[in-house]
Amino acid sequence: MTAEATDNIIIGISGASGVAIGVRVLELLQTTRITTHLVMSKSAELTLSLETDLKADDIKKLADHVHPIGDVGATIASGSFKTMGMLIAPCSIRTMGEVVTGITSSLLTRAADVCLKERRKLVMMVRETPLHLGHLRSMTAATEMGAIIMPPVPAYYAKPSTVDDITTQTAARALDMFDINAPALHRWQGTAAEKR
Repeated sequence: MTAEATDNIIIGISGASGVAIGVRVLELLQTTRITTHLVMSKSAELTLSLETDLKADDIKKLADHVHPIGDVGATIASGSFKTMGMLIAPCSIRTMGEVVTGITSSLLTRAADVCLKERRKLVMMVRETPLHLGHLRSMTAATEMGAIIMPPVPAYYAKPSTVDDITTQTAARALDMFDINAPALHRWQGTAAEKR
C-alpha cells in the first residue's frame, strides 16, 4: 500500500513493560508519509522512566500529534475522524480489559473502542506472561470483536544479536499488520534461502 499524506494512524502506549516497542514504532513511522497520533497513559510514562533513559517529551517529539490521555474530546475519540486504525504497543492487561468491556476511562481506550465500532484495524501488543484464564478469555473476546492480539514475541529466525534488533523486528512486524512496509523488517525467505 502506498500511503497518502492524509493517512492517520493512532499509536497508543500503555503502562505494560516493553515501552521501547512503541517508541521504535514511532521512529519507523518517521520515514513514511503517515501522520501519527500518539496517546500515552500515565503508567506508560512511569514505565518509560524505569525501562529507558528517555523522557516523555522525547517520545512526544516523535509524533505528529500528541493527545493528552484525558482529552476525550480529541479528534481520535470520534469515528468521523478517519484513521488507518490503532496500534497499542505495548498493551497492558488493564487496557485490554477496558476495551473488551467497552467501559473506557481514557482517550487511549476510547480511541481503541472507536476503531472497533468503525471496523478499523486495532492491533493490541498484549504484554503479560504467564496468562491466566481471565487474560485468555479477554483476548478471545477482543479477537471476536475484531481486534488483532499480537504479543511481542521475538522472531528468532531473523537471528537477532541484540535486544534492539528484537525491538526493531517486533515494531516493524506490527506495522506490517497495517500494510506499512518498514525496510527494517526481516522477512522469512524460506528454508531454501537458508541453504544457499
